[in-house]
Amino acid sequence: MIGALLLDLVQRLGRATLNSVTKLGRFGVFLGRALFWLAIPPFKVRQTVDRISFIGVRSLSVILLTGAFTGMVLGLQGVIMLRRVGSEAFVGAGVAVSLVRELGPVLSALMVTGRAGSALAAEIGVMRITEQIDALTVMALNPFRYLVVPTLVAGVIAMPLLCWIFDVVGIYGGYFVAVHLFDLSGGTYFGQIRIFL
Repeated sequence: MIGALLLDLVQRLGRATLNSVTKLGRFGVFLGRALFWLAIPPFKVRQTVDRISFIGVRSLSVILLTGAFTGMVLGLQGVIMLRRVGSEAFVGAGVAVSLVRELGPVLSALMVTGRAGSALAAEIGVMRITEQIDALTVMALNPFRYLVVPTLVAGVIAMPLLCWIFDVVGIYGGYFVAVHLFDLSGGTYFGQIRIFL
């Protein structure tokens, strides 16, 4: 009885491990093919610019709203907590360090993944179902070169810019709360940011 349970446990663990390694291997092959086609001309500049617009420009509203409210919440909590110990001058530094080092990259990536990533996955899924990807292959157009590489390049270009915008908007959101709602000096707010960043 115990031997059968132990054998079943080992089989499940082995199956889960093999599935994980298989998925990782497929992702590695996919990424390798994308990087291979990235280096070979001709480059799809128009498709890349369209994807930058789709990933970057259309995600801007989500990034602006999330960044502003994240900065406001950090500023509010920072003022409330630091005022108790007489250190509200460090609110700007706390907001900036939290956004630039931790929350900015993570939240901006989550927002872009949620908005653009799901739309791209749905688009490619529809293309697969309606056999458009097979049609590209029949027309001697490589699907990786035509679909994957422009999206990869667009993401690499757009994400740092969106993260930077998220950070700046979040810092100004914290500034709005700290200075306009809690009467903290604007010079103190930005002065501490310069010191800690």
